[in-house]
Formats: sequence, structure tokens, C-alpha cells
Amino acid sequence: MEDHIILYSSLFALTLLLAFRFLFLSRKRYKNLPPSPPSLPIIGHIHLLKPPTHRSLRSLADKYGPIISLRFGSLPVVVISSASAAGECFTKNDIVLANRPKSLPGKHVGYNHTTVVASSYGDHWRNLRRITSIEIFSSSRLNKFLGIRRDEVRRFLVKLSHNSREDFAKVELKSMIVDLTFNNIMRMVAGKRYYGENVTEYEEATRFKKLIAEMIQIGGIGNGGRNFFPLLNWIGNYEKKVINIAKRMDAFLQGLVDEHRSTKMGNTMIDHLLSLQESEPEYYTDQIIKGLVMTMILAGTDTSAVTLEWAMSELLNHPEVLNKAREEIDTQVGEERLMDEPDVSKLHYLQSIMWETLRVHPAAPLLVPHMASADCTIGGYDVPQDTMVLVNAFAIHRDPNFWDEPESFKPERLEKEENKESHKLLPFGLGRRACPGAGLAQRTVTLTLGSMIQCFDILFLIEQYKTESFVSDYENCNGSSTIVAIAKNNQRHKSPSPASTSKPPRSLFKVLAPSLAQVFEALSPLVAPLPSAPPGLLRQP
Repeated sequence: MEDHIILYSSLFALTLLLAFRFLFLSRKRYKNLPPSPPSLPIIGHIHLLKPPTHRSLRSLADKYGPIISLRFGSLPVVVISSASAAGECFTKNDIVLANRPKSLPGKHVGYNHTTVVASSYGDHWRNLRRITSIEIFSSSRLNKFLGIRRDEVRRFLVKLSHNSREDFAKVELKSMIVDLTFNNIMRMVAGKRYYGENVTEYEEATRFKKLIAEMIQIGGIGNGGRNFFPLLNWIGNYEKKVINIAKRMDAFLQGLVDEHRSTKMGNTMIDHLLSLQESEPEYYTDQIIKGLVMTMILAGTDTSAVTLEWAMSELLNHPEVLNKAREEIDTQVGEERLMDEPDVSKLHYLQSIMWETLRVHPAAPLLVPHMASADCTIGGYDVPQDTMVLVNAFAIHRDPNFWDEPESFKPERLEKEENKESHKLLPFGLGRRACPGAGLAQRTVTLTLGSMIQCFDILFLIEQYKTESFVSDYENCNGSSTIVAIAKNNQRHKSPSPASTSKPPRSLFKVLAPSLAQVFEALSPLVAPLPSAPPGLLRQP
């Protein structure tokens, strides 16, 4: 007991010393720090970080300016909330701000900060970035996995059709979208489906799901400020929990690597990395491969899933946008087949819907934090070395100085190329540390969203549902949302009444059924063959 008292007293004294150093010495040395709200002793401004954090920071920016100085415990922080300042961060200061802050998850789960997301800027990071850009997320590599994305989307469509055979049906999309995005990346990485039907290794899949949930729980700014206030890491056995998760995740990833090494399962990303290991064993160690695989799994799913959920919620609330997107797909793709990924280049309005969704609801409202490796200036203000820099994409995307009616959902605004300037629209980050998986996320979102628009009516079932919350506030649940939509695949339109001038709808049954028959025939014995096309599939006259 006495040992614990001595330990906590020492930590308290150390924290006071660090706070004194920051408050008096740093302010004395740097004459032109950004404006700062009043702070509290020891904790600094942590008490101001009420959820959702990005909205709290936006409110502070409205009061104190687009560049503000905060303190999280003893850690100095600068928050950027303007497009011009963000552009300055990732142009003239791109190298200075290319480091990442240290954290317990990065230390234990991220192999001592050696993954592409957590590592410091230098030769090791440049090698990892080269691997992810050329060997993993390049256009040619993603094109090789087009068949997987196409198959998962069509499985998704079939599941939706079975859930809503009898006229309109209430469908909860969140879990189905999560299944889709995780299966996409897991089949690319390891050749396995861990979600939905036809999961053969149930125990392994269950273990994987639990690990992913725990990984998400221990990370992020919302985790009680632990990443910024080291004293909290000793409370509640937090570090022990992180170490436990790290050991289980490492064992899981090592199992995947060993399995592919022994069986050489085929054309997966793990197989490709193992082939590189044979040619350069000194660099492509198992640890490097495991770090890359973990990054792909964690970074390659959340953005797509959250964006799809929000896109559907916006379409439910803006039926005119949904109708315009459907008309574009009908015109550019036609009635004889399902849309495919190569069609997306012709579907400009569909792309605008995706970008507008990312503007209004960025999957990462606060970009991954940066650390200043040297003194620099942003917007004329001093930013000392070892300051954490947070870029508030949420605030930038809703800045009335750059966007007309910024709170409104208007995909038309992003049909203009000038509105896609990187410093104004940055859902995937900017500069050297931008998300390498942005291309995969864009492909997944547009193909899935376009396929749903083409094949289903998605609307509120009856007037009473309009008063319900079909999308839970993702800002209060760490960026996640729950969409409950109404999908109808039986008859896209009712038979027109005598007074109606609308033409009868054509049937997409004949489009989806042959395509799925080919897919399922090619995939058997992986999946059970489709015995016959569901009687209520898609839009029929």
C-alpha cells in the first residue's frame, strides 16, 4: 500500500513539474504562440474535450480563431481549423510535421511504433510507404482484386433481396455494410471470409471480430485522454489491457502468416509479401509483414463502412439526390446489366455524392495526429518542437468561408473540380502521411452505393418512421453510425394508375439473376449455388 502511495505521489509531483515547465518556460521562449483558452493546472485543456471532440474543438476555433494552442496534460497541442492553415501544414511544413505522437497502443500493438501509421518519419517509414503504395494499394494491385469486390457486393445485394422479398421491408444496414467491408479486405489480405454466411472457420472468425472491437476501443482521442495524460495509463490496468490485446493480435497475425507460408494459398496480399520476404529476408521480416497486414485490416474497413452508412442516410433524407443518381446510372450503365467498378468513371454524380458525404461526414473528423520534429510556424504563429498538431477536417469541411451553405448536403457543389482542392477537402489527409488506402475506400464506396441505388428502392416505410432516428449520432459513438433503411426489391414502382403518366419500370431481375448465377457457379464449392433467382429480386414491372 505504501509503495502505491509513493508511486502516485511521485507521478503527481512529476506532472506538476512538467505543467510548470510548459506554462512558464515555453511561453517565455516562444513569443507568438496561437491563442489559447484558459486552462486548469495539471490537466490543461482536457476538460474542454467533451464528446464529440471535433465539435468541441470547432466551437473553440469559432471563439479563439482557426489556429489555437491547447495543452493535454503536459503535451502542447495546436489545432488547425482552416483550409489555408492546413495547406501550410502539408506543404512547407510537410516534413517537419511528418512524425506521429507516441502512445501505448502504438508501442505494444504497433510493434514499438514500427507500423506505417505509427512510425516516425525516416528511412524505415519511407520503405513502408513505398511498399503500401506500390505493392499493396497501387492501381494495378487493386485491379487484381476487382473480382473480390464485385463478388462481395453481389453477395450483399442477394442478402438485401432475401431480406425484403415481400414488398417493402425494414432493413438494418450497419451490420451488413460492416460485413461487406471487412470481407473485402480479409479476402484480399488472407483469402478468408470472416463475416456473414459461408464462414468455415467460425472460432477464428469470432476471435478476429473480438480483437477488432477491442482494438477500436483502446485507440483514439476519446479514450479518456490516456494518450495525452500518462498518469491515466496506470489507472484501471489500461496498459495491461493493451499488452494483452497486443499479444493476442500478434498471435492471430502470426497464425495467418504461418498458414500462408506452409500452404501458399494463392494470390493474396500475405502471399505477395511472403514472396518479397524470400527475395529480401533481411527487411521483410514477419514483424514487418504483420504490421502491414494489421494496418490494411484496420485502415481498409472503417472509412468505407462509415461513409456508406452516412451516404445512405443522406440519400434517405434527400430523395431528389437519390433519383438523380439513379437516372445517371440508368443512362450510363443501361438496363441490361449490373453496374461494375469500371463504370464509376462515367458516373460523375455518384462520385460527387461520395465526396459530399466525405465532406459533411468525414470518417476521421480529426486527422491522425502529427508531431512537430522541429520548431516551425503556421499562419504566422510559433509551433514549438514536440508539439502535437491536430487538423480538424470536420471544421474545415464546414467552413462558411469556403463552402456555400456548408451544413447542407449538396453533391452538385463537388461536380466543380475547384471545390475538390486538397486543402479544402481532406478526408484522407494530406502530404506524406496521407492515407495510402484512399483508392480502395473510394472504389468500395462507389461500387456498393451505386449498386444499391441501381437495384433497390430505399425510402422511409411510412410517415411515422420519419420521426425516428435512423442514424444514431456517430459523433457520440466514436465515428460509427447505425442506419435502419427501408429497402424494396420486389416492385420498384407500383403498377401505374390510369391517371398516371409515368412509364412502367423495366425489370432488373434479368440483369442480376444471370450475373449471380455465373458468380455462384464460378465460386462453388466456396458457396452454395443459387438454385433459382429469388421471385422478388429487384425492380420488376
